[in-house]
This record gives sequence, structure tokens and C-alpha cells, in this order.
Amino acid sequence: MNILLAAINAKYIHSNLAVYSLRAYACQYKEEIRIAEYTINQPVDEILMDIYTRQPDILCFSCYLWNISYVEQLLMEIPKILPETKIWLGGPEVSYNAGEMLEEYPGLSGVICGEGEGAFLELMDYYHAGTAAGREEADYFRRVSVTALSEIRGIVYRNSNGSITQTLPRPILDLSTVPFVYEHIENFQNRIIYYESSRGCPFSCSYCLSSIDKCLRFRDLDLVKRELQFFIDHEVPQVKFVDRTFNCRHDHAMAVWQYIKDHDRGRTNFHFEIAADLLNEEEITLIRSMRPGLIQLEIGIQSANSRTICEIRRKMDLDKVEITVSRLREKRNVHQHLDLIAGLPYEDYNSFRKSFDRVYAMKPDQLQLGFLKVLKGSLMHEKTEEYKLVYQNRPPYEVLSTKWLPYADVIRLKKIEEMVEVYYNSGQFRNTMEHAEKEFPGAFAMYSALADYYERHDLFRVSHSRMARYEILLRFLQEYTEMHSDSPESRWRNTAESPECRMTEYAEWLTLDLYLRDNVRNRPQFLPESRVSSDEAAAFYKTEEQEHRYLKGYEGYDRRQMRKMTHVERLFGSLFLFDYRDRDPLSGDAKIYRVE
Repeated sequence: MNILLAAINAKYIHSNLAVYSLRAYACQYKEEIRIAEYTINQPVDEILMDIYTRQPDILCFSCYLWNISYVEQLLMEIPKILPETKIWLGGPEVSYNAGEMLEEYPGLSGVICGEGEGAFLELMDYYHAGTAAGREEADYFRRVSVTALSEIRGIVYRNSNGSITQTLPRPILDLSTVPFVYEHIENFQNRIIYYESSRGCPFSCSYCLSSIDKCLRFRDLDLVKRELQFFIDHEVPQVKFVDRTFNCRHDHAMAVWQYIKDHDRGRTNFHFEIAADLLNEEEITLIRSMRPGLIQLEIGIQSANSRTICEIRRKMDLDKVEITVSRLREKRNVHQHLDLIAGLPYEDYNSFRKSFDRVYAMKPDQLQLGFLKVLKGSLMHEKTEEYKLVYQNRPPYEVLSTKWLPYADVIRLKKIEEMVEVYYNSGQFRNTMEHAEKEFPGAFAMYSALADYYERHDLFRVSHSRMARYEILLRFLQEYTEMHSDSPESRWRNTAESPECRMTEYAEWLTLDLYLRDNVRNRPQFLPESRVSSDEAAAFYKTEEQEHRYLKGYEGYDRRQMRKMTHVERLFGSLFLFDYRDRDPLSGDAKIYRVE
């Protein structure tokens, strides 16, 4: 048989762990199973043509929010050109409405619901037993094969008469029985590696499908350690753990974190999604002792509104989260990514502003302002009428309005989200934004004012260069300081400096941010002229060539080469040296020295 497992990923750099796990678990059929990975950036016709050329007998799609619309388009066309092909779906986007999918798409054979490995293996047994070769092989190995779809638990399928049957739920799988899928790591060059050491989630968040899987279980630690060593030995750039709350079991988290610290070779980064308030002192101490860049942490806060947190059935001690995030930030060795969700119950625009300001004050490396997705199968979906949830019919089913948040406010938040992505999450304006915040009652107000500026000057929906973003920010700050120089709030924040003085300072902060990232040879016109003369720069590099007071490791370079690889700039009355060979592993900023 020719079996094709198809995955349509969001980006080329992503890989689909699910299809590789299915093939690995059905290892006795691995010679017959092929994997095809596409992306949502490919035309549907291109995917359709490729599937046709492969002529699969059985075609299985892995279905998620980001690809379900593409899968649905293919479901309408594939039966026309491959009428004999059996088409099966699996994944979170079809597990909770399998019957509806079968009714809507007559060419669909069935859906695997929930965990897929065991059901997929038995499905292969069933189809294999239906061929002469399959029956002979089954007899040879004395294997008892599945002879009817009704014997396979955890599926919904179409009968020969067109009726639809749903079998009993499937018992949970021992995660340690799933084989390691990355032996041929050369097939994953330049792609993110996804890895799971546990399944299930201990929490019951109403917006999330992971909360439905209540049976939390872990992969055997000896297996996990061997597989982590494989990644370390092969110098995989990044491994993203897909465990929903990685640190929900202390001994498991400690064992993994201690292992990767002890065996670190300085190349591999590990990404974990955690609950910060669950970290204890032992875990915090271990994390603070790690090499900068060894791990990065994603922390879902979602809201600072206590009533909202209670309503979505999330358990979180926000005060403890603040303390933990602060302690982890002190060492500057761990990238922290914090999440907020707009559109949750009891969260209006003003409440969200407070949530934003509180989380922003934690100074994460990245702050993701996301919007509620109303997922089929979630408790949030069941509460649609109660919350007056209005959401898009198309994936990812994003919220349009709620009882507390009208669509006009959603639009405002969308524009603020874009400003946060450009001017905070990019990390390119860190110093300027930190000082500009002093002009405003809070960070949210600053990004809101910046969004208003973009709107007034028709700057949205335009593809701006990075240099243009710097210039726009400077113009915005100039307009704002001039307009608000006489406001009580501005005088309260800075009574000693005129708008002109503050703009001179902002221009210097912007210059600092620019040269921290790049050794820009053609100085932008919107920046003040360099206050380092050619003679002064020449004298500095001549001395540095002889003494190497700052540029250690440059002994093999002459002054001209050093000058090309570094930059000197006078800022705030001092001379600074930017070293682009030595960058911060978290921010990517050049190392900077104050020249005595």
C-alpha cells in the first residue's frame, strides 16, 4: 500500500511532530508510509498536484487552526482526481466535530479523534488485512489484525451505506511507547525541532483544548535524557518542548533542566512553556545558574483581572509570577516571553489596559498581545451566548466582540498590538521606549498614542523599512512632547527639561538603539551628526591596535580592520565603543564599552 501522511505547516522552518510520531509508532509499515510536508504559503493547487503525483491509497491530514481551511479546500478536490483514495483526518481541529466534517465532505472516509498513534496503527492493520499480501503477512507473523473499523476505538468513520459511526473513546497511550522520531536528524536541517516529554494539562482553562485531556502522563526520564543528548550531540539549534505546562511536576522538570545544564555544549537552545508561579526555590536557583541562552521560557499570564482569571478557570498567583519573573530577569540569562489574551470574559478595554501595564512592568523580553480564539470543543465555545461572544467563522475563530469588549475596541487593540510588535518585541528600540514611557501615564497609553499617530499619518498598512521605523518614532516623540509640554502630567513627570532638551536626549537614545543592532555605515539623516571626529576615531583605533584595552581577541587585526568591525559614538557626553563580534545571546545587541 501507498500511505501518505500530509502536514501543512505555518512556515517552512516548522516541522510536524504528529505525522512523524504516527509513522514511528506504526513502524512495521514504515516502508509503505511516506510523509509530505507543505506550508500555508504554497498555492493549494501546488499541494493538490503533488498529492496526485504521489498516488496514495490512504491519505491522512494533520489538522490544526492554521491549516484547516487549506485541508478543507483539498477535501473538495482530491476525491475528484483520486476517487479510490481513502482520506482520513486527525488533530485538534477535527477531533471535536468529526461527525460534522464527515457530513460536510462526502469524500472523507473518517477521522481519528484525540491521540492518534494507536488508532493509526490499527487503521493500518485494518487496511493491510484487506489486501492479499496483508493477509499472508498477518498469517506469517501470527498477528491478530483488526478486521473491522468498529473494532478501532477513538475514530468516527463512514459506513458503506453512507451512515456515520463513532466508536468508543480510546484509552490513553503510554507516552514512552512512542519511538523517537529524529534519528535521521539530517532531514530536519534549518527547521525547528518539536519534542514532548509529557501529554495532558493539569489546568482547566476554558479557552484551551489541552484542558480536555485530563490524564497527565510523562515520558520515561531515561528515554528523555538519551533523546536530549542526541539533540545536544548533533548541535541542534533549538528544541521546542510542546508540553503544555512543563514544570507541573517538580522532579521531572528538575531532572530535565539539570541534565541539559550539565551536558550543555553551548549550541542548543531549549524552549519551555511554564507556569511561573509553580517554580520553587530549587528550580529558580537552577535556572539562574544556566548559560545565557540555554533555555527560554514562555509564560501565559493572559490577564491580571482576578475575576477574569477565576471565570476562565485558571489558577494563578500573579504576585508570585511577578516575583519569579523579576528574579529570573536579574541574571539576564533567560529569555522570557509573556502572553496576554484580549477578549476574555469580564475584561473590557480599561481592564485590559491595567493587565497590559502590569505585565509590561515585568519587563519581559517579549510581550505577546493575543486575541481570544473560540475553539470548538472548549468550554469557552459553550459559553458563547452567555458572554455574547461574536467571533469569525473562519479559522482561527478569533473574537470580534464580547459583552464587555465591542468590536471598535478590538480594532484599537489590534493597532496597539502592531505597535508592540514593532517597537517592543523587535528589541530594536528598547532604550528609547523605556525613556519615552516617562512622558505617559503608562506603557499602554504610550503604545496607544503611537498607534493614533500611525493612524493620523496613514502609516498603517505600509511596508516600512527598519530605518523608517526609527524616523517615525522620532517624529512621533517630537510631536507628542510639543503638544503636551504644558500639560499637568508632563510637568509632573519632567519639570526641569524643555521639549527641545528632551528631543535631544531621545535622538541620542535612538542612536544608541540603532548602533547596538547594526554598524550602520551610511548614517541616517534624521539622526544628529556624529560628534566623533575622524582624527579622534583614528587615534582611538591606533591606541587599541597597540594595547587592546577593550577589543580582546582582535590581536590578529590591524586598526583599519577593527574600525570596520566596530563603531565608536559619543553619547550623553561619553565615548562608547560597539563590538559587533561579541553580542548579547538574548537580545542580539552588540557589546558596548564606555571608553575612559
